[in-house]
Formats: sequence, structure tokens, C-alpha cells
Amino acid sequence: MNLEGKIIGNRYEILEIIGKGGMATVYKAQDQVLKRYVAIKVLREEFTTDEEFIRRFNTEAQSAASLAHQNIVSIYDVGHQDNIYYIVMELIQGKTLKQIIDEDGVLPWKWSLNIAIQIASALEVAHKNNIIHRDIKPHNIIITEDGIAKVTDFGIAKAVSNSTITAFGTTIGSVHYFSPEHARGGYTDAKSDLYSLGVVMYEMLTGRVPFDADTPVSIALKHMQEKPIEPIKLNPSIPYSVNKIIMKAMEKDVNLRYQSATEMLKDLNMALKNPDGDFVHTSSNEMAYTQRIDTIKDVEQNNKDNSKEPENGKKKKGKLGQFFAKHKAVKYILIILLLILIPVIGFFGTQAILNWGRVDDVNLPNFVNMTREEAEQAATNAGLQLETTEEFSSDVEAGKVISQEPQYIEGYLVKDGSTVKIVVSKGENIKIVPDVVGKTREEAEQEVKAEEFEVKVVEEANSKVQAGYVIRQDPEADEEVNAGETVTIYVSTGIKQITMEHVVGEKEADAKKTLTDLGFDVDIVYEEDTSKDDGVVLRQSIDVGTTVDDGTKVTLTVNKIQEIKNGTVNINLKSLIGEEIEIADDGITEIDPTVQVRVTVTSEGTEETVYNQSQRKDVTDLSVPVSGRGTITIKVFIDDVRKVQETLNLNSENPVLNID
Repeated sequence: MNLEGKIIGNRYEILEIIGKGGMATVYKAQDQVLKRYVAIKVLREEFTTDEEFIRRFNTEAQSAASLAHQNIVSIYDVGHQDNIYYIVMELIQGKTLKQIIDEDGVLPWKWSLNIAIQIASALEVAHKNNIIHRDIKPHNIIITEDGIAKVTDFGIAKAVSNSTITAFGTTIGSVHYFSPEHARGGYTDAKSDLYSLGVVMYEMLTGRVPFDADTPVSIALKHMQEKPIEPIKLNPSIPYSVNKIIMKAMEKDVNLRYQSATEMLKDLNMALKNPDGDFVHTSSNEMAYTQRIDTIKDVEQNNKDNSKEPENGKKKKGKLGQFFAKHKAVKYILIILLLILIPVIGFFGTQAILNWGRVDDVNLPNFVNMTREEAEQAATNAGLQLETTEEFSSDVEAGKVISQEPQYIEGYLVKDGSTVKIVVSKGENIKIVPDVVGKTREEAEQEVKAEEFEVKVVEEANSKVQAGYVIRQDPEADEEVNAGETVTIYVSTGIKQITMEHVVGEKEADAKKTLTDLGFDVDIVYEEDTSKDDGVVLRQSIDVGTTVDDGTKVTLTVNKIQEIKNGTVNINLKSLIGEEIEIADDGITEIDPTVQVRVTVTSEGTEETVYNQSQRKDVTDLSVPVSGRGTITIKVFIDDVRKVQETLNLNSENPVLNID
């Protein structure tokens, strides 16, 4: 279900998809009432049939809307329309913590601690309001451009119940961050969120999650049964106190974990001040049984009851006692020897007990980039077992190790005989891209996925291809590409309809961009209107509000006022007089008319004389400089015999007008 372009709740215009999750799709939208951009999380269709889920979804979203904290994404609205259930929240500009970890790998411990403090602060407020998140993970933590952590998805936190965790064959939330009690489907509370925060800290500081496997069930079992490798062993730069905080937060027994976000916040803040301090309190014997220990009085009474005194009150000595009575020196020597031997025997006996059944530690080899044979030999030399799987890789050549578990760290020790998992490359998995042009979207997606490619669908208007059919694809058909790469298919939405907007009065460039962006083919013509500003649109050929096909041509009439120009009017006096003037050798003509020339410029109803001069008859050509805009009237007076008046337009192509 794609809602792009639709309006829900009579106010939110859906603009584009900005994210998808296991439960919902997130859209960028514009609130048409408050004129601001928001994020709208729309519940996926498969969950809209569970009435109990919907009830909890609405109740908890409304409760979460009351949470006001700088590290919690604010919820503005919650509602439903037809079969669409949605939550409206603030739109955050930034990246998810998961994106940052994927890009940067291991993060600096101080930066990670600062982020953890902000998350714990958000949880503290939520828990005090009786709201448990239940899905704390890097994907649900957005880091703004200013470095502020924002926890999202509080709106659907408590809606996830035991009945919905595996509904429709889908795990709600990520099992990599589940607490043991959450993984087994048991009761979850605030301490479950703190366990998940411990996992998030673990991943920030090591670049990996503490437990991973091929299936969600296997990961869940590890959360319940296995102890994680301490993060300080994977990243020795982690301070002692931070390592202790993570391990305490991830205790499997909820009684040994932090009991509240406030308690965890106290240690996180202390770690910033004293990173190597031993202030994290842990307990391992709180659940030990109470035992009764006999008192001295009890021992004396038992000894009294178990001994028998002879009737005369004197205890009869045995043969050994009689011997020591006669040889007191021997008795003292034996006592001294016993005092010396008892500590020695005790020390070596204790060492023997401690070492009994102990397996020696061995150095973990680095198997990555070894061939399978080299890895097997190295494992044998180290006394380790290998568990080998294979997968395709475009980066590692066939037969070499891609990765190992546990990961190699210099000096890291494992038990002799331990099993190390390695992944061996099968080389590139080259596939042929199928030809899906002209097929329906569903057919194209199935064919591309069948060849082990990822599919990206881009919708675009097209007047030649029926809606729902593939226009083109990238890469093109029959190209050889690695399996797992993305094939983009462009699907026609048919002819796109666009609506004409009002651009009269706008500048030419702005109006043209507005209409071009809408999809119009813009044509420009010019005319002059001195009552309007130069360069603005005077008219548009399509009325405002008219709906037409994408690509329709629209003509904009733009005002273009002629620029003020300078020029020279050349006047031929011979032609004005109307007779041939003979010029003698001495330059004196036979006739002697006086030529009076006056040039005026008429502009916007005002006449201005720009030239007024008498010339002698021997000047047969007169050059008159003029400038300005409007009508130039040239009045030539020749000796009162003839008056000639000629009107010229400055921009005409009159042969007697030269314009510079």
C-alpha cells in the first residue's frame, strides 16, 4: 500500500516514503493546517486485522504522546482513516544510530557514553510514566545533525504482546537486542529496556552485536543461555568502568541488572568522570541458600555427648599416648613437622584441585584470508576445531576465509579444543539480468528476485506505456551482475495530470521554473507594455486551475520594454531641398539656401528639442545625434521656400537612420 500523493486525516499530505520497518511504513508528509513537515508512521496492513493489537496501538500511542523530553521523538497526533492506522510525529533531520555504526564501525567510547546517557535519560522519563519501549535498538535511535539522540517508536511500544511477537511469521523488533525474558516470551519490564540498552552500547563500542546466528531462534537461545564475550576483550580501549556497566546491564538474571534507568544513569555519568574507577556494584551470591553454622557451644555439647568417661573420671590412654608420654621429645618434633607440612600440603593440594580438569588457553589464530587448507592446518596446530560454511563473495576470492567467529584480536585466548566458525568464499555469484521491459510490475519483481537480485521500483509518468507496466530497467537485460545487486525497474503510472498555477506578474525565470517543475512545456513570447515592469509575465495561455496532461505546452507572454539606445540620424539635405546642388571648384554653390534643422523627441506625451542648428548650403549631409525612447520628429526648414517634416521611429529600419 503506497500512500504517496494522498491526504489522510483531512490535513496530512503524504509526500514520500522515508523508511520501512517490520510493523509500519514511515512517510514524510506536510501538515496542511500548521504548514510544517512531519513524519507519519502507518501500520502495515497485516496488523490491521488484530482488534486487540489496534486497541493497544491507539491506547499506547496516546499515552506516549504525553511524553515530553528532548531525547524522545514527539508525537503530535494518532488516528485512523478507513483501514489506515497512523501516528504523526516530529520529522527529525539526521541518521539512525545503526547507519552511523555501519558507516564508522567502532565508535569512540566518550561519544558512545554520551549517546547512552541520552537514551537512558529518555527511558527514565518513559518508565516513570509506566511506558516500556520493548524495542530499544540502534535503528530506533536517530542522531540529529547537532549530536542529539532521539528515541522513536514509543507510540507502539506496549502494543507488542506475546500474541503479536511472531504474528504472521514476522518477529516484531530485532531479536539481536532482545532481553532473555523477552526472547522466551516472558514478562518484560523496565529492566528489559536496560538490557537492550546494554546491547546497543556493546555494538557501539565493538562494532558488532554480542550474539549472532543464522536464525532468530538461535540468536534468542544465545540470549537466554550464553554469556557474551566481554566487550573490553574485543576493544581494549574501552575503559574498565564502561565494560562493567555493559556487562551489568546485560545480566541474564533481572535481579543482577540495573533496577532502574536512574541507577544506570548514575553509573554512566560517573564513568565520564572516572572511566577506570571500580564503582559499578555487581552481585553474584544474592540468591545463595542460607546455611546454619554450629556454634562453639554446640560443638562442645556434641563432643561431651559422644565421649565416654571411665567411672573413676580418668580417660584411659592408648598405646600411642603411652609412647608419647615416655618420649616427650619425639612428640614435640612431630608437632613441629606437622606445623611445617600442613601449609605445604594445603597449598599444593589446593593447586591440584584448581587445576584438576582445567583446559589450557590457546591463542586464537587469524583465519581471515587464509585458504581453507591453511585454516584447517592452523586450527590443528592450535588445537582448535573448525566449523565451516560457504557463501558467495565479490570481494574475497574463492577458497579463502571471509570471516570467523570469534573475531580475531591480537592476544585473545580461547579454550583448547574450542570450535571456531569460519565462512569460506565461493567466489562471485554471477547472474544474468532478465529482460522485464514491457511486463507487469508483479511479473518483473518475481523474475528479478528469482535470479537472486534485489529489486528497486521507481514509478514515473509515461504517456506511451500503460500504467503498471515496466518502461525500462537498470542494469539492462542480459548484463552479467553479481547476485544480490539491485536491479531498478521503472514502472509506468500512465499519463500524469498536472494543474496550471497562477504565474502572471512573476518574473520570467521564476514563472518558467515553476511550470517546468510541474511538468509543462513552456514557450515564451514577448511584447511591450510600458505600464508594467520589464520582464514580468503579462499573460498565460492556460487558465489557472485547469488540469491537463503532463508535458502540455503553455505560452507565457512576457513584457519586454525596449532599452534606451543612442543613435545618429543622418539627413540628406539634397533630397530635402528637392533639387541638384552644384558644388563649384571653390566650394561655393550657385544657390544659397539656409537650412534650419530642429530635432525633437516625443516620449510619453512630452516633446523635447534635442537638436536645433542652422547649416549652410554647402553642407549636403547633416548628422544629428539622438538618444532616448519614443518617437523622433525631424523638422527641417529650408530658407522659408520649403518645409519638410519627416517622422521616424528610432527602432525602424529606415535607411536614413543609423543606430549605434
